[in-house]
Amino acid sequence: MTVIGIVGLPGSGKSEAANVAADMGVPVVTMGDVIREECRDRGLDPATHHGDVATALREENGPGAIAERSLPVIERERTDGDTVLVDGIRSDVEVEAFRDAFGGDFLLVKVDAPFELRAERLDLRGRDAGREDGGESLEDRDERELGFGMGEAMEMADLELDNTESLAAFQRKVRTLLREGPEAIQS
Repeated sequence: MTVIGIVGLPGSGKSEAANVAADMGVPVVTMGDVIREECRDRGLDPATHHGDVATALREENGPGAIAERSLPVIERERTDGDTVLVDGIRSDVEVEAFRDAFGGDFLLVKVDAPFELRAERLDLRGRDAGREDGGESLEDRDERELGFGMGEAMEMADLELDNTESLAAFQRKVRTLLREGPEAIQS
């Protein structure tokens, strides 16, 4: 049984990796769902206040708050299959929480793509709305994520998946990882 954690900057391909896993029947736990739920509990729009609430949760409950809230969900999903994919790790503290909880069954995978390619992808998805309508720019999102400790988390990765080729090529890499394990991936 393996818990695969995915880490990477916005637009790198984390959600696409999760989509591939879900299509293969691998349970996916999205840490952002914890934040979206907290937004709704606070009467806030997740689309507008996601970053603010993520910051608030960490300030109120410590830097591992979102990972700690995700652990019971991961445990429930672990009973149903051999692998669970965790999407949305943001910090070294979260990595440590998962390593403490799952030991050698935890694999941290960094998904990597350069800024320009990530910006293009987010623009195509309509996700980087820019400042004109109140959304965060990619630069601001990167800065916020790195402020959580994402740079340190990415440095802790056991495996890196380069996502600079086609979508189909990236999807093949993820399927190979899930079917054959990290040994089958060329770093």
